[in-house]
Amino acid sequence: MFANHGDALGQHLLISKRLFAMVAMALALFCAAATAQAQNTFNSGSTGADGAFAPATTQSIAVPASGVFNYTTVNIPSGVTITFTRNSTNKPLTILASGDVVIAGTIILDGKPGNPNGSGGSGGPGGFSGGAGGYGFDQSFSGVPGDGPGGGGGGLSGATITGANIGDGGGGGYGVAGGVGGGGTNGGQAGPRFGAVTILPLIGGSGGGGGAAGNNGRGGAGGGGGGAILIASSGTITIGGTIFSRGGVGGPGNQTAGSGAGGSGGGIRLIANTVTGGGDLNVSGGNGASYFHTAGAGGQGYVRLEAYDYSTFNGSTTPTNIISFAFPHPITPPNSPALRIASVGGVNAPAAPLGSLQGVPDVIVPSATTNPVTVALEGANLPVGTVVQVTLTPSKGNRTTVQSSGLAGTESSSTASASVTLPGGISVVSASAVIDLTIASAKPLFMEGERVNRIEVAATFGGPSELTYVTQSGRRIKRLAN
Repeated sequence: MFANHGDALGQHLLISKRLFAMVAMALALFCAAATAQAQNTFNSGSTGADGAFAPATTQSIAVPASGVFNYTTVNIPSGVTITFTRNSTNKPLTILASGDVVIAGTIILDGKPGNPNGSGGSGGPGGFSGGAGGYGFDQSFSGVPGDGPGGGGGGLSGATITGANIGDGGGGGYGVAGGVGGGGTNGGQAGPRFGAVTILPLIGGSGGGGGAAGNNGRGGAGGGGGGAILIASSGTITIGGTIFSRGGVGGPGNQTAGSGAGGSGGGIRLIANTVTGGGDLNVSGGNGASYFHTAGAGGQGYVRLEAYDYSTFNGSTTPTNIISFAFPHPITPPNSPALRIASVGGVNAPAAPLGSLQGVPDVIVPSATTNPVTVALEGANLPVGTVVQVTLTPSKGNRTTVQSSGLAGTESSSTASASVTLPGGISVVSASAVIDLTIASAKPLFMEGERVNRIEVAATFGGPSELTYVTQSGRRIKRLAN
C-alpha cells in the first residue's frame, strides 16, 4: 500500500509478503461408508509439548507466536467459552493433538465490529481488518477498503456529495463475494470471492469497506473478517458445541456519513481419523450497517472436514450446507513455488510486514525518490525466464500493470525487477506470474486426469495467492497457494 500525505511526510509504501504452495493433490471422493480407516491412519504431528488442554473456566487466549499449539488432548467442556485473540503477526490458529479432541463448549475467532471512532474492526486470528470510515474533517472523504484479498471497497464521497448520495462500504468476500455498498454509483465495491474449499493455505476472512463521509462527518467503519482455525487430531474430534468464526458487523453512518460494511466469515478446517458429533460450525459474514441505505454484508467463509470416518458426524454449519468433505490431506502442502516483493525504490521490505491499509506503512520511500521506482522481486521454485506482472491499484483512480524482466538465476532462487509509477493517495501492489509447462525443460504435471499446460501464480500484498492450472483442453483448475 502506498500513501502520499504530502511532500513533507514523504511517500509511504506498505508491503506484505506471501509464500506460494503448489497444491497438486487429488481430492478424495465423498464416501458415506468410510472403511478406509483400517488401512490408513492420520497423524497430526503434535509433539505434545503443551500438554493437555482442559480449561475449567471461560477465558481468552492469545495465539502463540508460531500460531501452533501442540497438545496431547483437548477437552473444552459445556459452558466454557474460549476466545482466541490474534498475535502481533496475525497468525492463523493451528491446534494439533496427539490424542482426542472434545469440544462440548464454545470456541470463538470472530472478527470485531467497526469501531465507533471510525477505525476498522480487527480480524480474528488469521483474518483481515475492516476499512476505516471516511473523514470529512480533513477532506479524506471516501471510506478505506477492507484488508485482505477479498476486502470490500470503501464508499465514495467528496466535497460536493451530501446526504443520501454518500456511499456505504462494500462487504468483504471469502467463500462467496460480499455485498455491494448502498449509495448507487458511490457505493463501495463488493469484496470478491477468493480461496478454495480446501482452506489451503489456512487463512481467514477479509474486512468490510468503510463508509464515506461528507463535510465535518466520519463514516462508519468496516467489520473485520473471521479468523482461521485448523484442528488436527491423531485420534477422534468430537464437536458437540460451537466454533464461531464470524465476520464483524459494520459501524453505522449518520446524516452526513455512509455506513460501514460487514467482514466475511473465516475458515474452519478439521482433520482426524474420526470426526463425530452434532455441534455447529459458524462462518457467517457480518451485516452491513444502515442509515440512508445499507452497506454490503460480508460473504460466508469455508468449512472443511477431513477424516477416514465421518459417518456419525451429524453437525450443522451456519450458513447451512456449506461444508466440504474429504479424506485427510497434509496439514501444509510441501514444495511451494514462492514469489515475493523484496524492495520498492531501493527500500527493503521488513521481515514481518504488517500488510494492512489500516496500519503503519511497512516501507517508506523518500519523497526525493523520482518516478518510476524499481520493484525488486524474488522467486523460488519458479522457472527461470518467467515474467511477473506487477499491478498498482490506487484507492482512487485506475489500476496500472507493468511487466518485470524475466526471472534470472536458478529455479530454486531467482530475481527480477519492474518499474512502476507511485501515485498519490493509497495503493495496493500485487504481483502475478504464469508458469509455462509446455516448454521442453518443464516437468509434466497432471491435474484431474489432464496434462497441465501452464500455471498462473497470483500474489497480492496483504493477502494470499492463488494457483490456476490451465490444462490442454483449456480447463482452469484453481488452488489457493500458501
